[in-house]
Amino acid sequence: MDGVAYAFLRSLVGRLNLGQLECELKKRWLYPNIWYRKQNDAWDQRSDFIYDFWQFESVLERISRTETSEFDKQGFLNYALNRWYNYWSARAVEQIFCEQPGVVPAKNAKDRLVDFSINGINFDLKTSVFPKAFDQDLAFAKANPAQLINWLYTHQSTGRRFHLENRLFLIVHQADGRHYRLKAEISWLQGLIADYVSTFDASKLVTVSTTDSKTVFSDSIWAVR
Repeated sequence: MDGVAYAFLRSLVGRLNLGQLECELKKRWLYPNIWYRKQNDAWDQRSDFIYDFWQFESVLERISRTETSEFDKQGFLNYALNRWYNYWSARAVEQIFCEQPGVVPAKNAKDRLVDFSINGINFDLKTSVFPKAFDQDLAFAKANPAQLINWLYTHQSTGRRFHLENRLFLIVHQADGRHYRLKAEISWLQGLIADYVSTFDASKLVTVSTTDSKTVFSDSIWAVR
């Protein structure tokens, strides 16, 4: 079996119902969007059950059964819900990409460096809220994507998701400040992603020079309301 056929068959396994998932993700909006603490490996390991449940009520029930005597219970609730929300939104967005012509899922579903390839170029996908710490406004970032992309590589988390390989950044920004809500607007994101892939041009990718002098390629996709 060749690589394309293998990737196609893998994409059929565990395919999400995006309409149902969008409804589940939007249930998260009823709870405050607060982390309480920076994301870290210790709390990630304690809340890794979020990968097992795409239904909101199921993950709430699992959170309620977690031993939290050594740390703040409300803090852990918000931490786990945010991880759940971000993970399942990312799964949906990855599936949307992999359903587009010219996009092939990674052979290894657990490969943390590659989610899919577009026209033969491997990418990891990262959905990010437009960062407040970036020293320019949104209009500047959209007009000068290379500066934002280099900033994102430099300031990425040093946890398990850290790497210096090809990456696509889906940047969400909502005028009322509730940027995180756009991660649940799956049907809307589907149109933006289809437009991006249909006009994909490798010559327009941003070249990123890493600290170890390795060159990687990146791009930004804007999801702004």
